[in-house]
Amino acid sequence: MLLVLTYSAYLAISIAMTIWVAWTLSSRGRIFLVDGFSGKEELADSINHLLVVGFYLMNLGWVSLSLSFGERPHDVPGAIEFLTTKLGVILVVLAAMHFFNMFVIAQLRQRALNYQRAEQHGPVPQPYVQGPAVTPPPPMPWPLPRTN
Repeated sequence: MLLVLTYSAYLAISIAMTIWVAWTLSSRGRIFLVDGFSGKEELADSINHLLVVGFYLMNLGWVSLSLSFGERPHDVPGAIEFLTTKLGVILVVLAAMHFFNMFVIAQLRQRALNYQRAEQHGPVPQPYVQGPAVTPPPPMPWPLPRTN
């Protein structure tokens, strides 16, 4: 009975955390996506929805798979340790997914800003790269002269 209660608590808390994080990222991240897609709200909303679906699939898949990892608890202290360890892993996975999503959104925004700058001011000139610090030796005469 203890195992069933522990697993039930783990699933309930993990699923609730996943839903809360996905909702927060979706609602608060929308403005960044709209900005990253140059104000195209319909495209941003579509991408936002796809990110949420992928987020759910990845995290709920991990929650399901991780049920079989680790030793099963046999007493109440073991159940608490089991639950906190599993929830800690889920929090780390959620954080990793959050930072990955933020990285992708930042890349999209930077690309959109670069595109807008290029439209307004023309292409960005490439920095001048100087040649090598030393000059190469003069070419050898060919064929080589004979020395006696």
